[in-house]
Amino acid sequence: MQPIPRLSMTAAFASLLSLQVGAAFAKTIFPLVGPEGVAALRIGITALILGLMIRPWTLKIERSAFPNVIMYGGMIGLMNILIYRAFHHIPVGIAISIEVLGPLGVSLLSTKRKSDIVWIGFALFGVMMLPFGLSSFSLDIIGVLYAVLAAISWGIYISYASKIAHIGAGGVSIGMIVAALFSVPIGVTQIGLPLFKPEVLALGLIVAILSSTIPFLLDVYALKNLPKSIFGVLMSASPAVSAIAGWFILDEQLSSIQWTGIFAISIACIGASLPAYVSAKPV
Repeated sequence: MQPIPRLSMTAAFASLLSLQVGAAFAKTIFPLVGPEGVAALRIGITALILGLMIRPWTLKIERSAFPNVIMYGGMIGLMNILIYRAFHHIPVGIAISIEVLGPLGVSLLSTKRKSDIVWIGFALFGVMMLPFGLSSFSLDIIGVLYAVLAAISWGIYISYASKIAHIGAGGVSIGMIVAALFSVPIGVTQIGLPLFKPEVLALGLIVAILSSTIPFLLDVYALKNLPKSIFGVLMSASPAVSAIAGWFILDEQLSSIQWTGIFAISIACIGASLPAYVSAKPV
């Protein structure tokens, strides 16, 4: 059996860490420009960075792919706005734990294995534990709704991402430009000219680098040597890592019951990915 490249594993986990730290840091900017403003900054600056790196205008893309690219980009924009709106109302770790139910649902529906009932059970158990906070049995219903909509958007995003995968990094860059055309006007409408203050743009650049640019570059490197199934198992730690980042950066305190729910959802994600990982292992 060939060993799994440790450097690729490290790159994948560093991507996850950067993404979740970026998510928690983004919430610290909400008092300045709000969730829509942060989404506009993240997507707009990332579109500019990836555009300069990849130069998508030099690519030849068939016309038949454009509807899928547009939907892909639209889902990027919508997903970011919705999850940031969720962050505004509920802890980052809780929001991400709900959001990952989108790709988890897509994975379970696509395989339809009998054993998946176990992972569905873990996910449902985890979700039921999330409302048990330190002081009360409650979560802001508006925040939960935004997180659920973000999960649905993520599931739709995955379906369109698979349809443009043959375009490669160019598809990602064009999709991000489409997302910017969708989200930046919303941010400008909500916030106005303060969105373009130098200090705000500098903070937006940090969010874009942590949440998009670094994860994108690390993922590209990791997936060159790491099977997608193993990559999926590593990404299953997203709920737990996001909760730790929320605690460390934002001082978001979760109860032991909520932590149990978050880990249960992570186990469900790992379980859904594990059979693919086992089948992908070289012998």
